[in-house]
Amino acid sequence: MEFSLLGPISVTSGSGELPLGPAKRRSVLALLLLQPNTTVPLEQLIDSLWEDEPPEHARTVVQGHVSRLRATLAAGGAEAYGIELATHGSAYLLRLPEELIDAHRFGELVALARPEAAPGDAVPLLREALGLWRGPALTGTVTSPPFAAAAHALEERRLSAVEALARAYGALGEQEQAAALLYSAAVNHPLREGLIAALMRALFRTGRQSDALEWYHRTRRLLSEELGVDPGERLRAAYEEILRAEATDRGRKPAEPARGGKGAPADEPAFHVKHRSDAPSADEGRSGTATGAEPVRGKAGTAPRLLPRPPARFLGREGQLNALTEALADRTTGESPLAVVAGPAGVGKTACAVQWAHLHAGAFPDGQLFADLRGFGEGDEAAPAEVLRDFLQALGTPPERVPNSAQAASALFRSLVADRRLLVVLDNARSSAQVRPLLPGGPHCATVVTSRSRLDGLVATDCARPVGLQALGHEEGVALLGAMLGSERVAEDPAAARELVDLCDGLPLALRAAAAQLTARPRWRLARLASALRDERRRLALLSAEDTGIAAALRMSVARLSADDARLLRTLANSPDGHLNASAAAALAGYDQERTQDALERLADMHLVDEEATDVYTISTLTQLFARDEGGDGARRGESGDGTEPGGPGGGAG
Repeated sequence: MEFSLLGPISVTSGSGELPLGPAKRRSVLALLLLQPNTTVPLEQLIDSLWEDEPPEHARTVVQGHVSRLRATLAAGGAEAYGIELATHGSAYLLRLPEELIDAHRFGELVALARPEAAPGDAVPLLREALGLWRGPALTGTVTSPPFAAAAHALEERRLSAVEALARAYGALGEQEQAAALLYSAAVNHPLREGLIAALMRALFRTGRQSDALEWYHRTRRLLSEELGVDPGERLRAAYEEILRAEATDRGRKPAEPARGGKGAPADEPAFHVKHRSDAPSADEGRSGTATGAEPVRGKAGTAPRLLPRPPARFLGREGQLNALTEALADRTTGESPLAVVAGPAGVGKTACAVQWAHLHAGAFPDGQLFADLRGFGEGDEAAPAEVLRDFLQALGTPPERVPNSAQAASALFRSLVADRRLLVVLDNARSSAQVRPLLPGGPHCATVVTSRSRLDGLVATDCARPVGLQALGHEEGVALLGAMLGSERVAEDPAAARELVDLCDGLPLALRAAAAQLTARPRWRLARLASALRDERRRLALLSAEDTGIAAALRMSVARLSADDARLLRTLANSPDGHLNASAAAALAGYDQERTQDALERLADMHLVDEEATDVYTISTLTQLFARDEGGDGARRGESGDGTEPGGPGGGAG
């Protein structure tokens, strides 16, 4: 059970969110959560719930709300979590483990972070802490001074965490990240001088001196007009520091152009120079613009870096990486290039796209956006409006200015990025319709989409370049095992290593799961695992590691099938050698041939079968095993019509 104060007041149990009722009842719970394991007098509750004179029956109202809260918590299984709402005379006590309260977890994470001493550790801690926030604190409570004061105190703690995260980014040299983070906060808190001072320094360190000084003058005017005061010491100190640095820079001898940066300005930020010299710009040569030219930015001046961490032990795929470069560096059409990385579950689509994005991040200095569209993940796919909200806020749009409709948000997104050099990575897409509202329109932007479906619709309407990803061959598969386990261990039994690649169908996800099994059992030789995997009844179970495994990945694909297509897949899985044509499949499934042909095309589009030759369809061994063992359940789930399947990984299955 979890209690949320950092956003709308809510309580979530294993069965979902509990119904808390009207604002006053939520406010009673909020006040008890703000003082957990402490008796709260009834009079304090009354004073907090009514801003004006409370009614004569106020005590009865509060007692009624407490009684209903007690019943709601009990229905959600509070006792199993050690939660008790007790009455002590004319006071109430909410007894619970404090780690169940998001505000408490937030405080613990912030306290653990040391942005100056250990910035590398502080960044994930502070990001996790800020990720607990789902909106303004204490949303849904009454608008009385005690709750306003409590919400303000929580917001101050949030802003302090934002500033700490920015300092950690700065200590790591990631000034663009720091500036993007501080910009969003500064727009919503334009009179917080410490925040503005930090933003000014971050902007200056990215080479945007004029933006930094503009923030100072804007804030100075606001302070004068709204509060009648002059800038404080922190804001003045940042301003004077930037002026002194500018004067020093003007007195220096002009620097030599950066390596590979033809015509690069001498005072261009080192961050950009480094990347442009290490990775080719996707629009080098466009309209005569040199690689080192200053990037075009929107008014926000932000450069979000939302890519996941680079994939560990990424090997091979040179052909696909080169194909992505060729597709996304094409500026001859004047259009925003788009590539679709497609392939079966577990083949490593996400890893390939993210690896390419990191290799070429320098070609997109205005930022890299990333979203998991959950097309083949647990639960519902991501709605375009949800993704656009995240993108727009990352680009500096204040939350209250993000349009509610997906159509309006899409238009605003395209407008903001029209002149930017921006990379968008859309992972785990289910359909072309899900992707289209998220495509940038600017000719200097590029988009990579990954999907288990071919997304032929994007090829037809948006000239997407398909980049197919196939299973690894013996050489690449053995190399991956060597990278995961150590080359010496693999070299002890090269024949067993090659057999493991075969038993895993050459799928990186399955090979990584096999490597995890061997890592956990350092005394096992590869041949012992190969022997175990030969047992088809155990293979899928052995090729799993916690929430990651080939069975879970395939389950997400099968869950998206109609009942008829799932039934046909099971029929193919029971064929002797996994090879069938449409005529044979129709006879086995009891369908007419035209209907079977259409279904086979849909299965091929989802990479659950391959069309090896004209009208010759094959099914991989692991897919066969899954469809035989669990395909019946998948078909029955398909008949429910909801298209969902509990369990399994999200986009990570690739």
